[in-house]
Amino acid sequence: MKSSPIRLKQKLSPKAAAAKKRRDTAMAKTPARKAKKAENQRIGQRSDSDLHHSVSGAPVRVSIKNNRGNFGKGTKTE
Repeated sequence: MKSSPIRLKQKLSPKAAAAKKRRDTAMAKTPARKAKKAENQRIGQRSDSDLHHSVSGAPVRVSIKNNRGNFGKGTKTE
């Protein structure tokens, strides 16, 4: 049994997984990401929609279907 309930999509070696974790943590702690996360917490999450940050950085409330489906383009090319 794995120690974490979260299963990674990628099968990485322990060394590569540790490096990825460091990169992901560093990215999540950048000032821009911290500001967006704080803003989302102030606005609040609802069960009927997602908060999406537009190109300008402003949060926009969009449907879950649109936000997670790449606005009709699908996710295979991402």
